[in-house]
Amino acid sequence: MDKFIICLKPLFCLLIFVGVLFRCNTRSNSTLQRTQRPNILFAIADDQSFPYASIYGTKGVNTPTFDRVARDGALFTNAFAAAPQCSPSRAAILTGKNIWQLEEAGTHASYFPKIPVFTDVLEESGYHIGYTGKAWGPGDWQTSGWERNPVGPAFNEYEMKAVPTSGIKVNDYFSNFKAFLEKRSGDQPFFFWYGGHEPHRGYEYGSGKKSGRPLEEVEVPKFLPDTEVVKNDVNDYAFEIEWFDKHLGKMLAFLEEKGQLDNTIVVVTADNGMPFPYAKANLQEYGTHVPLAICWPQKISSNQVIEELVSLIDLAPTFLDLAELDQLPATTGKSMAALLFNDDEYVNRKYVFTGRERHTHARPNNLGYPVRAIHSKEYLYVRNLNPALWPAGDPVDSSWKEVLSGTKFKGMWPGYHDVDDSPSKMLILDNKEEYTMFFNLAYEKRASEQLYHIAIDPFCIDNVISDPKYAEVRKELSIALESELKAQGDPRMFGRSIFDSYPRVSSMREFEGFKERRKYNPEYLEEGQKIIN
Repeated sequence: MDKFIICLKPLFCLLIFVGVLFRCNTRSNSTLQRTQRPNILFAIADDQSFPYASIYGTKGVNTPTFDRVARDGALFTNAFAAAPQCSPSRAAILTGKNIWQLEEAGTHASYFPKIPVFTDVLEESGYHIGYTGKAWGPGDWQTSGWERNPVGPAFNEYEMKAVPTSGIKVNDYFSNFKAFLEKRSGDQPFFFWYGGHEPHRGYEYGSGKKSGRPLEEVEVPKFLPDTEVVKNDVNDYAFEIEWFDKHLGKMLAFLEEKGQLDNTIVVVTADNGMPFPYAKANLQEYGTHVPLAICWPQKISSNQVIEELVSLIDLAPTFLDLAELDQLPATTGKSMAALLFNDDEYVNRKYVFTGRERHTHARPNNLGYPVRAIHSKEYLYVRNLNPALWPAGDPVDSSWKEVLSGTKFKGMWPGYHDVDDSPSKMLILDNKEEYTMFFNLAYEKRASEQLYHIAIDPFCIDNVISDPKYAEVRKELSIALESELKAQGDPRMFGRSIFDSYPRVSSMREFEGFKERRKYNPEYLEEGQKIIN
């Protein structure tokens, strides 16, 4: 018997070696057997900036589920949304294209043209797909001929009996996820889009502090005044991030209980940055730099920290690659599969490109604020294509507060509508003499070019575009940006302002005095042109 065991040992070692070799080969290969196609759980928060997750080292926010996903797979430190607003960013994720390639979907709250999306490819190949919460939106997908939201069928039947604050949606995301899974057939692979409404505004002021979160731990970004009002506002924002994280935690626990987590790709990110002045709706860092963690316990090595530049337009080709499906036509994004598997074949991005058009109905004539930007690991170069406009929307004199007395805008400035109404916004506007730097960053008109040395100025405080020391960097990034935009057919590079002609289907701000704001920008109007509500 002992001799038999001894004889088996070489064979046993050989089998282990072959098994290890096979597993290593599997990890270095971005394609899989169809019989092993993975499930995909995609969790996307609404308005969450990098680095607001606890694994990034940010104080005052606790995200154990995001941290778990990052530890079980890969944590990204340089991930960027294609746009700093939800609907164009989400359209870019679905299509794998930049916003200037998306027609109406490239601006906020317009139409979604019949452009191919990765969710349709997954469904056609046999995936069970669906979403809960916020899918693509806001906007109109029916007019373009979609029979449902481009993300897929909705699962929003279940609601919470109670939520901790008035700012949190009653959607029972976890129960709706379970309802989705009950609809699939057998071991059918699934793709589920968990679109949390949090941490989108509005917040219940002081809710974070009431929940036991001390203000002393709150980290206020340096483009906002470090006051008790702002700390409370950031604390309330962090509280809603944690709510999003808790529902995701329930989903992972359920999959683990059912023995399905190992073969599920989990992706956690956000559509754009935090809803504060100089963040959301801006191409500066806190508008487009987002958290990203990806795990696939069965296949992807754990505890990876990936510092390479990636864009959320890379998700569509990544999902299709990992599911061994054909790519979408003319995709601009590139698959991250080889990057996740530590494959030397992956070619790192040198740059990531971002852009924005109209956000809200913040200017007469429905005009937006067109901007394009290019990111390297060290620098951010921003090109403001119409610097005569106000970047956050037109201002309104403080006297308009009297006009609005008794309306739904009571207590709020009716100007600068590209910045979400908030205590932080009001604090700066009501005290702009005291907070001049913060006011200028968020609201004042901007130079046609901006350059930030992100490695030493992540808050984008110091525009070094005129510093001779950065002349070569400015030239390199300017040429690279314009060259790529032209290659991708950006209408703005060819003198076409077509984005301003696209309708905005979300609610308009029709209050007394709105049209009178043209006095701040007479350059808007050509001779004989009329104001359009």
